[in-house]
Amino acid sequence: MFPAPLLTLLLVLTITGSPVKAANSPVSVPITSRLNFSNGTYNLVAHDRAHLQALRDRSKHGKRLIHVPLINNYGVYTISVDVGNPPTSYNLILDTTSANTWVGASTLYRETATSVRTDQPVAAIYNTEYFEGMMFHDTVTVGPGLTVINQAIGVASYSQGFDDFDGVLGIGPIALTLNTLLLTPDVAIPTVTDNLVNQNIIPADILGIFFQPYAGSPQETTGQLTFGGTNFALYIDNITYTPITNVPPASDFWGIDQAITYGPTVILPFTTGVVDSTNVFIAIATQAFEQYKAATGGQFDPATQLLVISNDQYDALEDLDFHIAGQIFTLTPNAQIWPRALNVRIGGSAGSIYLIVCDLGTPLGQGLDFVNGYVFMQRFYTVLDTHNSRVGFSATRLTEATTN
Repeated sequence: MFPAPLLTLLLVLTITGSPVKAANSPVSVPITSRLNFSNGTYNLVAHDRAHLQALRDRSKHGKRLIHVPLINNYGVYTISVDVGNPPTSYNLILDTTSANTWVGASTLYRETATSVRTDQPVAAIYNTEYFEGMMFHDTVTVGPGLTVINQAIGVASYSQGFDDFDGVLGIGPIALTLNTLLLTPDVAIPTVTDNLVNQNIIPADILGIFFQPYAGSPQETTGQLTFGGTNFALYIDNITYTPITNVPPASDFWGIDQAITYGPTVILPFTTGVVDSTNVFIAIATQAFEQYKAATGGQFDPATQLLVISNDQYDALEDLDFHIAGQIFTLTPNAQIWPRALNVRIGGSAGSIYLIVCDLGTPLGQGLDFVNGYVFMQRFYTVLDTHNSRVGFSATRLTEATTN
């Protein structure tokens, strides 16, 4: 379950403007990410580990086990989606690691003139949370100028664990919908982004994502989500693309291959993992984490389950380099620490310095040896390119920001 009193860190994406759109061109939608700690502190590392376990479980138990981001609702992205005509607005979890879109968990689905009922039952299991219901086809709007007609959506007759949300907007690879249609499990369901392309609304099944590093307010930072391509104004280098890996379980998601060095030392050899904005921190296999811990001098802090370092150790931090597709993406010392103004919000001490690299909790060679989470994506413009089965990165004007 996702009990409301536990909502400690909520990153909410809201549409805040009306983008100008030419026919069949990418559409950039302003978004806002709010950090909501109104209900106290929360251990984000434990939260990320629950998320990662769901990814592993999905690989073991088949494609019907689909991960929903951030199992305990800490750090969930939501987006307002209109369904029907006249429309009903639904607050949906924006999920990069599933692909089904469904409504009705809290706000009930309302049939209108555009609703088409089918006889196809649908269900998806999200770790300990799930929904079951019937498939409908309806008009779905995810932003100004982004309206899909005849979109397949699930309508929940029963759901568990979504008390504070209306459902899920899945923007992961379409293969993640396999085994969710109970009568035809081998049939994939086109995603909303698939149909935006198919209906000539955007030019390609591509999402460009820009998140801004912490900028001084504990409540919000701004960013942008681009449907159909990228926003050239938000990155400063050519985008480096790397193919989605063929190594499971990472291959089921936005999985890539990379190596990591700390200064001159290789701490993570070339291996496979995932890019996932629903994971807060950067997590690496245990052997790599132990090397990073030794190199930085960090000490384990039981309260936050993060590594804590002294001021002198911070001054001595070296760059953390991610080697992807022949290019190096560098996290500077400041980018390797949690925003100090938010220390108390995660159960830490106000004057301490916490590192944002965590122990994945598994050895190397598991097919999921790292997670480049939200704190990584804050520093690099990220492109999720379903059309070409690849992920891209570029530096931004904020890659070397020192706001932490």
